[in-house]
Formats: sequence, structure tokens, C-alpha cells
Amino acid sequence: MSVIEERVEVHAPVRAVYDQWTQFETFPEFMKGVERVDQVSNTLTHWKTSIAGVEREFDAEILHQVPDERISWTVLSGPKHRGTVSFTSQGTETKVSLRIEFEPEGATEKVGDTLGFVQTRVRGDLSRFKEFIEHRGQETGGWRGEVRPGADPTTR
Repeated sequence: MSVIEERVEVHAPVRAVYDQWTQFETFPEFMKGVERVDQVSNTLTHWKTSIAGVEREFDAEILHQVPDERISWTVLSGPKHRGTVSFTSQGTETKVSLRIEFEPEGATEKVGDTLGFVQTRVRGDLSRFKEFIEHRGQETGGWRGEVRPGADPTTR
């Protein structure tokens, strides 16, 4: 299992940054290789990606979500990965910390991981997220519900 940890400071309040991150359907606007994300339910998203000519579709489940603090997920089908994004308020700025654990599949992905291509992609996606929210000046929407292990999520 490989682990990637990246951080970025966003010049926006934590509420706006967190709320934008909950708008999964906007991810293709700043994440390279993500073609579509569908919000199926409060805790389920369906992803379509195309990275280096490899197309994949998979479902991801949100396991833990606390407004303005963190979102944790795992992939239910498809490429094996899980992660957590955390948000820390620093006055008018927000530190976004992303940790992803994944299992590279096949020789090409293993080589790409070894050469740091995956880490570079994640760093670039976080940078584009920062630009996306800072240039917009406000979030495109938000969901303030909580998801706690073993509890029903509040309505989206």
C-alpha cells in the first residue's frame, strides 16, 4: 500500500473551503483525469476517470464527515484506495491536508508510483483546487451534514 500526503494553504475561510470540497460533482474542474463524479446519496459517489489512457469507474463511500474538519472515504469497487482530507482554520486562510492510501495495479501504475507521478498529480490537483476556490471568491454550494461511523447520515 502506498501513501501520499500533501497540503495546501487556501486563502479563504474554512467554511467556504470545506463546503466547496463537499461539491464532488465539481471535481472534474480541478482534478486531472476525473471525467465525472455523481453524488448517488449522502455517503456514496460514483466516479469515472481516465488517467494515462486507462479508463475506470468506481464507487466511493464516505465513512466519516464532520463539517469544517474532515472527510474520510474508501473505494468500494475498482482501484483500491482510501483517504482523508482535513481542514484547519488559520483565520482567513485554511490548511487543507490530504492523505491517500492506495494499491497500484499493474506494472505501469507501480512504476508511476515509484517515480512519484501519483504524488505529483495529487499535488497539482490540490493546487488547482486552491486556484478554483480562490478565483471564484465563494463556494459553489455545500453540505453541512455529518457522517459518523455506525450512524445514519443527515439529509443532503
